Amino acid sequence: MWQETNNKLYKAFQFKDFSEAFAFMTRVALLAEKHDHHPTWTNTYNKVEIWLYTHSAGNLVTQKDRLLANEIDLLK
Repeated sequence: MWQETNNKLYKAFQFKDFSEAFAFMTRVALLAEKHDHHPTWTNTYNKVEIWLYTHSAGNLVTQKDRLLANEIDLLK
């Protein structure tokens, strides 16, 4: 479940290994580019953390972020 804190949507994803985590990140990158939206994220081995917020809206969570979050969930 995505958590909204500090004007950001946040979610951590856990995978079997680094390859699965990286493949997920690739799918998210292609989806984000399609939406012209670029998340802040980190990856350590099998864990991917993502923060979504809209820079052009003053770094606040917008409907654009919620839509991307829902679509990211469909990738998992």
